[in-house]
Amino acid sequence: MSMTRTPDLVPVLSRGKHRNPRRGACFMEMASYLAGERWSDHPACTHPLLAATARQVNDRISDAGRARLASLIPSVIGLTGEDIRIDLGIALHCAITALPVVAAERQRGLAVAVLSANRLGNVLDDRPENQLDEASRAVLAGVPHAWRWARKFSPGFSPSTKAFRRYAAPATVTGAVDGVAAACIADPDPLLYQLLAGSIEITTAFAGPAPGRRQRVPARRAVRLPGAGSRR
Repeated sequence: MSMTRTPDLVPVLSRGKHRNPRRGACFMEMASYLAGERWSDHPACTHPLLAATARQVNDRISDAGRARLASLIPSVIGLTGEDIRIDLGIALHCAITALPVVAAERQRGLAVAVLSANRLGNVLDDRPENQLDEASRAVLAGVPHAWRWARKFSPGFSPSTKAFRRYAAPATVTGAVDGVAAACIADPDPLLYQLLAGSIEITTAFAGPAPGRRQRVPARRAVRLPGAGSRR
């Protein structure tokens, strides 16, 4: 299919991984298509942690909430970079957003993530080791038991940039998305949306969209095609 041809039909966003467009599409698969890449939910056009956030939000949000995500797809195309502050910012944003609503057993891990992200940021920017930014201090003050536990669990611990990017940041995103989706709140969709929308803003601030990225023209209409996606 030509990159400039407008397709008659495209699948509505749905959960999971899909072999091809006829079986549906998740958020990142649609991004790969619009970017002109091979059909994939791990396209090269998007920062890996941002893409992981998008996949997980796509899978945990409701069908109605997922339809709202569609407007964000063009903004992730060409949005990538190597700055560790992207990973740090996404992880910290997700932890701060989720901490007030997740179950108590999840709060400890996210509180540790907030402290670790702040410590790594302090190392990068040559600030005092235990300094906390205003948003982090405010959210931790709202979960004092988790904050106290996190300080005892990881006193002075700051992961390396490699370990943070490979392990800590992805685990934080997963914990935040799963925690919000399972939280005892009336509607988790707005917070799930904010996890992704805020992560896009953070990535844009440190990377910015790649210039000259060609995109396919959006479809005229979308229908739900048969076939269920697989869980990732």
